[in-house]
Amino acid sequence: MVAVARYPDHGVNHDPSCEQTVTPKTPLLTLDDARARMLAAVIPVADMEDIPLAALSRRILAHAVHAPRDLPPADNSAMDGYAVRHADLAPGVRLRLIGSALAGAPFAGTVGTGECVRITTGGHLPAGADTVVIQEDVERAGDQVRLTAEPGGRGANVRRAGEDVARGERVLPAGRRLGAIEIGVLATLGLAAVTVRRRLRVALFASGDELRAPGEALAPGQIHDSNRYVIAEMLDRLGAEVLDLGIVRDDPERLRTAFQQGAANADLVITCGGASVGEADHARALLDKLGEVGFWKVALKPGKPFIFGRLGAALVCGLPGNPVSALVTFHQLVAPAIRKLQGADDPAPLCIHAHAGAPLRRNRTRLELLRGRLEPDGAGGWQALPDPQQSSGAFAALARCNAFILVPAGSGGIATGEMVQVLPFDDLL
Repeated sequence: MVAVARYPDHGVNHDPSCEQTVTPKTPLLTLDDARARMLAAVIPVADMEDIPLAALSRRILAHAVHAPRDLPPADNSAMDGYAVRHADLAPGVRLRLIGSALAGAPFAGTVGTGECVRITTGGHLPAGADTVVIQEDVERAGDQVRLTAEPGGRGANVRRAGEDVARGERVLPAGRRLGAIEIGVLATLGLAAVTVRRRLRVALFASGDELRAPGEALAPGQIHDSNRYVIAEMLDRLGAEVLDLGIVRDDPERLRTAFQQGAANADLVITCGGASVGEADHARALLDKLGEVGFWKVALKPGKPFIFGRLGAALVCGLPGNPVSALVTFHQLVAPAIRKLQGADDPAPLCIHAHAGAPLRRNRTRLELLRGRLEPDGAGGWQALPDPQQSSGAFAALARCNAFILVPAGSGGIATGEMVQVLPFDDLL
C-alpha cells in the first residue's frame, strides 16, 4: 500500500473486522467544512497530453493559450459595400469603381482620390481606403458609384486588425474546461492541437443485495439500480473516464475486491450505498481497515451518511444509497473535488436570491437542500417554490424541479415572501 498521511480522527473507530461498531457522537461537519477538507486533500493529476482539436470536448487546458497572431489578421470589412477614402465622401458624390476585394481574394492595388473598390464582408481593406460604405447607401451604374445617403464617420464598417485579440495576448487561461466556445477560439487561432491534462479515471460501483439492473425483473424487496447511471452521466459531463464495476453484493469480501480493484486502476473510487449504519452497510468499516477514513457524515439533508477517505493513492467517496442523497452529495461534495483533481478552474456555481413561494420549515441541525422550481415572481424578481415531494428516495420528483432551495439549519421557519438562497441546476444535472 502506498504510504499516505493519516487523516484526523473524527470519532471513527479503527476496527479490524468489517462489522459495524458503535461510534462516539461527534458534531457533524458542515457542508462547507466537509468540502474544504476534501479540497485540501486533493492534488491535481500531473500527466499531460497533446490532443487534436476534434477530441478536446470537456478536456482541461494544461497551459494558457496566447494568440499567435492578430485577430482579425488585417483590417477588413464588416459589411458588403464599397471601400473608399473618407476624405472623398459627400452626399451625391460619384466614385470610380476600380476593382473588388473579396473574402480570400484581396485587391492588390491602391485606392486613390475619387476611386472605390467593391468589397464583401471579411474582405481585406485595400491600401488607401479607410472606410466602407454599405451597398444599400449607393447607386451603381457601370463603373460609377454614387453615394445616396449621409456618409458615416471615418472607419465606418471596418474591423481593425487585432481588435478581437492582439498577437501575444492571453486568450484562454490554464485550467479552462474546453467547450464549444473555447474550441471555436482555438480553431480561429489556427491551433490544431493543445496540451491538456489527462482524463481523470474514476471507478464506480453500487452496493446492495436489493439492487438489480434496469430491465431485469424484480422480486419482492428488490429495486432497480439508478445511482450508477446518474453518477456515470455526471462524471461523463465532467469529462472523466469511468471504470464501471457494476453492482456489488453486500458481502465484505466482494466489497473488498471492488475497493481494491478500483483503487488500483483509478484516481477516485465512488461507491453508492453502504455508507450508513445498517447491518449491511460495510463501506466505512472496510475503508477504515484497508485505507483511511477522513470523515463520515455531513450536516446535510439529504446526504448525511457520506464518507470521504483514501485507499492507497486513490481518493474514496462513499455516497448514500438513497438516490436523491447520492445525487446531492455528488453534486455538492464530489464534483468540486473532481474539478480540483482535474486541475480545472471552473466558475463557482451560480447562487441567486429569491422570495420563498411557500412557508419553509428548517431542519434543527442540518442545512437542507430542498428540491423546487425557480420562477419569475411577476415583479422583476424570482420566487422559489418547493416541490411537495422531498423524500430522499423520491428521484422522479427531480424531473419537476430546476433548482435547490437552501434552508439553513435552525429553529423556526421561513415565511412566504422571505428571501432565500437558490442554486439553479447547472449543466451537471
